[in-house]
Formats: sequence, C-alpha cells, structure tokens
Amino acid sequence: MSAPADPVPTGPAAAPVSQVPPVALGLLGLQHVLVMYAGAVAVPLIIGRALKLPPDQVAMLVSADLFACGLATLLQSWGLPGVGVRMPVMMGVTFAAVTPMVAMGTNPEIGLTGIYGAVIAAGLFAFLAAPLIGRLLPLFPPVVTGTIILVIGVSLMRVGVNWAAGGVGNPTYGAPLYLGIAAFVLCMILAITRFGSGFVNSASVLIGIVAGMIVAALFGLVDLRHVATAPWFDVVRPFAFGYPTFDPVSVITLCIVMIVVMIESTGMFLALSEICADPIDEARLTRGLRADGLGTMLGGIFNTFPYTSFSQNIGLVGVTGVRTRTVAVVGGFIMLGLGLIPKLAALVEAVPQCVLGGAGLVMFGMVGATGVRILGAVDFAGNRNNLFVVAVSVGIGMIPLVAPAFFKQMPHALHPLLESGILLCAIAAVALNLFLNGLTGAEASRAAARRQAAASEH
Repeated sequence: MSAPADPVPTGPAAAPVSQVPPVALGLLGLQHVLVMYAGAVAVPLIIGRALKLPPDQVAMLVSADLFACGLATLLQSWGLPGVGVRMPVMMGVTFAAVTPMVAMGTNPEIGLTGIYGAVIAAGLFAFLAAPLIGRLLPLFPPVVTGTIILVIGVSLMRVGVNWAAGGVGNPTYGAPLYLGIAAFVLCMILAITRFGSGFVNSASVLIGIVAGMIVAALFGLVDLRHVATAPWFDVVRPFAFGYPTFDPVSVITLCIVMIVVMIESTGMFLALSEICADPIDEARLTRGLRADGLGTMLGGIFNTFPYTSFSQNIGLVGVTGVRTRTVAVVGGFIMLGLGLIPKLAALVEAVPQCVLGGAGLVMFGMVGATGVRILGAVDFAGNRNNLFVVAVSVGIGMIPLVAPAFFKQMPHALHPLLESGILLCAIAAVALNLFLNGLTGAEASRAAARRQAAASEH
C-alpha cells in the first residue's frame, strides 16, 4: 500500500512526522485506539447479543470488527490510488446502522448473511456514489442531520437500558445487583469526566468498563472460561458465517443509511482539514468518501458492519496538536493486530451486560446529544418551519420504538423498512425539509457541514 508523502501542516502547533519520535508515534497511535475502543466494540456486541449468538461467535464478531477497523483506517489515512482522504482519521463501525441491522438479523428470512449482503451492497453504492454526495449536501442541512442523529441516539438508548437491567431474556432481568453495577459504571465515567484530565478523561468510558468488570467479577458475574480456551492468535476469515444473501429492502435501507453516514463524514473531513490546516478539495473529499464505501465493503466481507470516521478521534487531533496522518496509520496497524488476538476478543465478550449498560447510557446518550447540539445551530425563531421538520420527523421515527406492532398489517416485504425508525425519520426529515424550506445552496450546506462536525466533536 503506498501513498504520497504527508503534507506538512502550516497552522499553529503543527507536528510533522519528522518532529515526532517513533516511540511517541506508537503511544499517540495507541491513545487514538483507546479513545475509540469502547465505541468500536459496542456494535458487534449489540448485534451479536440481539441475534442471541453463542459467546464464541460474538467474540468472532469483535475480532472481525477490530481487524476491519484497522483495514478501514489504513484505507482512509494511508490511502490507495483514488481512495482515502489521507488525514489523521480513525475508522469505526457507525451506530447509525445498528437499529436496521438488528431488525434484519432478527428476521429469520434475512439473518446475519442478509445483513452482510446489505452491508456489501451499501458499501459498493457508497463507493460509486462518492462523487455525487457533494451534490446531495443541500438535502441534508443541520435541521435534517441533527434530527436523524437525535433519533439514532434515542433508538440506541433502548439497547443501553436493557443492558443495564441484565439483558433481554435474562431470567433475573432488572435485579438490583445489575442496576447497581450499571449505576457504578455510569458514576465512574461521570467522575472521571469531571475530575480527570488529558488521556484519562478521553478514555473515561474504557476505564469505567474496566472498573465495572472488576466489581462484577467480585460478585461472580464474569465468566472467563471462553477466554481461557480462546487461542492467542488466529486469522479473520472472510464469510465466516456463510456467503452473503441480498434482500432488496435491506439493501435499500442500508444504502440510505450510508448516505447519512457520508454526509456526516463530509462534515468531519471539512472540520479536520481546518484543524490540520490542510485544505480539502472536491476530489480529495471524493477519495475520502470512497474509503468509507470500500471500508464498508471490506466490513461485509470480513463479517462486520458499515464504517465511518470517529468524531472523538478528530477531537483528539485538536487536543494533542499532532496533525500527521502517520499517527492514524500506526493506530490502524494496532487495530489490525488486536483483531488477530481472539483471546482479547473473548475478554471483551465476557464483559457482563450490566457493565456495558452503564457505559451504553453514556455512549448512546452522547449520540443523541450530538443531534441536539447540531439542532442548536438551527434557526427555530426565525423559521418556524424547522420546528415542524423536527417535530414530525422525530414522531415518525419513534413509531417502531414505542409501537412495534404499528405496521403489523403492512406487506411483509416492507417490514425491514418500516421497522427502522432511523430510516423513517430520514425519509420524513428530507421530504419535510424540501416541502417546507426548499433546497439550500451548496456553499451554505458545506458551511453547515463544518458547523455540524464541530458540534459532533467531543
């Protein structure tokens, strides 16, 4: 894999590769991995447990996810000819696709292979559609993207709440012990956020999970038998769960999700270009979006899910002042290595659901809070139509969450579409914004994307 040399940043506090010692590069790359780690492994855990997969297969999903995270990060930060934005970007599985993928996976006619077929098709769509996304920006002003991200966060919160109670199907669901441990993890994360600083603050979720697992182990809730039997090294095999199948409605669903993901990525790239004092033009933006698509295709091949840039790592670039993409390349290789260690994946799978519940309330809540922050830049006082866009879109997006049987009498083929609150919200928000507000200009949309990315950094 080869790519042009790193551009030398020109802004203040720039840190070219020649000024960063190799040991420091390794530590900085590890820091990027640790900052994103809890979010990176959350999605395979959600999907695996929602589909009631056995522990060894959930661990396999985690390994595959870490491995594909590394591949996608290298595609984005190191690059290939015509692929990759070549900035310090760490890639991870997007939460935007979780709810529709759970709906697909729990449908016996689609299942896990249907998810992977939809992921591969959506990745191919994103790769081919990358040059057109800039033209779609006017369809996704902050009032639309903020509403969609808010509904994503609220939809995911159900997962975190059920985790905190011990997990759906647990005969002792809601036991005080589960709730107490989840509350302990939540309080630990909040305390670190309030009183910690630097790296400790950035890794508050990961530290909270580790502390919660120790407490859970003292109460006998941690089963390490699978960790003991898992090998230290193994390769990630393509199509380990079978060859993908392609359900048309599932493919369309994830293609629409990928449009939202790429719009969000556009904002991230624009914000990062300003942080790094490294201008990004339309051709480079297209290369970055192609990496999103190719990374997602690789995700489907290697038994994992759609990929996007992680906003917390973009914020970390600004905090550290180290703007070389080599740090992300190092982080990508670390992720690749972690994906080849099944014992580590088995350890992640062994984390009790009540521990993950305390962290999930923070992680998923932050997704919703990001949507609220984006909506904070929307003019509601001067344009009351924006209130209607948000109000009606959120209401429609909540239908599958609050009334799962609402569309029970609709044609069966449409159920994957109608059971995704995120997709319903996205369609409603785009349509209502077009009807009530019309199209915004391209430059205004690009500026809005920058503001949106700035609001997403945490």
